[in-house]
Amino acid sequence: MNVDILRIGPGDAAVLERVAEDVFDDAIDPARVAAYLAEPNHLMVLAVSAGEVVGQARGIVHRHPDLPTELYIDNLGVTPARKREGIATRLLDELVRWGRENGCEEAWVGTEPDNEPARALYEARGSEAETFVLYFYAFDDT
Repeated sequence: MNVDILRIGPGDAAVLERVAEDVFDDAIDPARVAAYLAEPNHLMVLAVSAGEVVGQARGIVHRHPDLPTELYIDNLGVTPARKREGIATRLLDELVRWGRENGCEEAWVGTEPDNEPARALYEARGSEAETFVLYFYAFDDT
C-alpha cells in the first residue's frame, strides 16, 4: 500500500484526525499539537496511507553557543500493522534532510536498551550506542 511522507506545520493538524493504533505514545492533545507545530525549530513528519497516519517522527533543531547545531530526534513511531515496510527509515531520512536544511551537523536520539527494533534502525545508519544517565524532573503544581 502506498505511503506518503509529509512534513506538517501550523494549520496542518487536521491530518492527525485519523491515526492508526500505537503511532503515538498517548492520545493527541490538540493544544499541544498546535504549540508543537508553531515552533519553527520543531518538525513533525508523518507517514500517511489511504488518509490514515501510520507513522510519525519528530525532531528539534538544537542550537548551542559552543557546539555544532544538532538535530535531536525526539520520537518515532509506526503502527505495528505496518512495521517492516521501511516506513521508519523513510521518516528518519526526512527528519535528517530537514536537519541538514537547517544547518545541523549531527543528529542524536535515545531509546530504551530493550527496544531492539529502534536500536537496529539507528545502528543500521552506522552509529553505535553510548551509555548515559538520564534524570527526569517533574514539575509539581505548587
